[in-house]
Amino acid sequence: MEQPPGFVNLDTPNHVCLLKKSIYRLKQVSHAWFDRLSTFLLHLGFLCNTVDSSLFILKTSSVATLILIYVEDILVTSNNDIFITNLVQQLRREFAIKDLGTLHYFLGIEFICFKDGLLLTLQKYINDLLSKTKMLGCKAMATTQEKPSSSDNIIVDVSEFRSIVGALQYLTFTRPYITHAVNHACQHFTKLTVTDLKAVKRILRYLKGTQNWGLRYIYNIYPSLYGFSHADRASCPITRGSTTCYCVFLGANCISWSSKKQFVVVCSSTKVEYPSMAHTGVELTWITYLFHDTCSSLPHAPQLFCDPMFHVCKEHIELDYHFVRQKVAIRGIVTRYISTSSQLVNVFTKPLANDFFSQISQQVRRVSKSTCQLKGA
Repeated sequence: MEQPPGFVNLDTPNHVCLLKKSIYRLKQVSHAWFDRLSTFLLHLGFLCNTVDSSLFILKTSSVATLILIYVEDILVTSNNDIFITNLVQQLRREFAIKDLGTLHYFLGIEFICFKDGLLLTLQKYINDLLSKTKMLGCKAMATTQEKPSSSDNIIVDVSEFRSIVGALQYLTFTRPYITHAVNHACQHFTKLTVTDLKAVKRILRYLKGTQNWGLRYIYNIYPSLYGFSHADRASCPITRGSTTCYCVFLGANCISWSSKKQFVVVCSSTKVEYPSMAHTGVELTWITYLFHDTCSSLPHAPQLFCDPMFHVCKEHIELDYHFVRQKVAIRGIVTRYISTSSQLVNVFTKPLANDFFSQISQQVRRVSKSTCQLKGA
């Protein structure tokens, strides 16, 4: 480390300091802290997950324990409460920690336990965002987007817009069905028009009417892993780029989702579906590896639902997109056809009508906080 101003040794001004321990706010401190904590957990018998280095697992004949680390925030779960108590005591002897008890808040997300599951919500976060943007008294909307209309050329200040969109990005952790609307807004950071600003405020108006909604996870004894894959060809009117998306379910629980532009411009419906299937296949494979290292096992190969339109031009598709074919051949993934009308991931590709939007958002386990609390915890 360079000698700090005011403490430079006049005899050796060109020398540097040798640190005996990391100093807070240095860029190396996060690595040093993780190395220190992980070394201690490995000493206790935990194993670092091969696909997620922040997850540590300890499995014995009678105990299964998982530790998830995010910088200096730690989540611990186990099938043995006594083991958790002993683990916390060991951590307290080694580090200066504070035990917050049963999980209620983590990284701003509220966790509500009820009879047969868990609810994740960001109600306070939404209320603070509406207050910051002076939208607390706005009229609520039933959907996040409307069909595209002719845009104007009036450029407005982008600072407020960027701040709102950045806040909305975090909201997608508990609201999968607003992902497409938020990502679409992110594409207008440079030349912002009044139409773009109205589109973002429409998302806020939707959140106004659904503040207490969240993402529900229910208990499954023998859960199956399956995903929905879809692509909207040439959805961007400027670049003619396509939108690819997926959502992955474990039993009835939506655990992973994505909506993004494809990096290539394609000229057929077949070619636009193959990258989307490959993208989903990679995610299913990663989750499968994650389950192999944890205490769970999948009853059968993950299923992939898609609606590709095959024709004679498919031999021109790049080899990278045949990743799914290889997975199917080794029974790593099982593909299933699903009609467009039943495709859940339509909400990740385009604006939908009120009824269709409400139907799909409920299928990805959208539920009100008051509904869960009425059922009892």
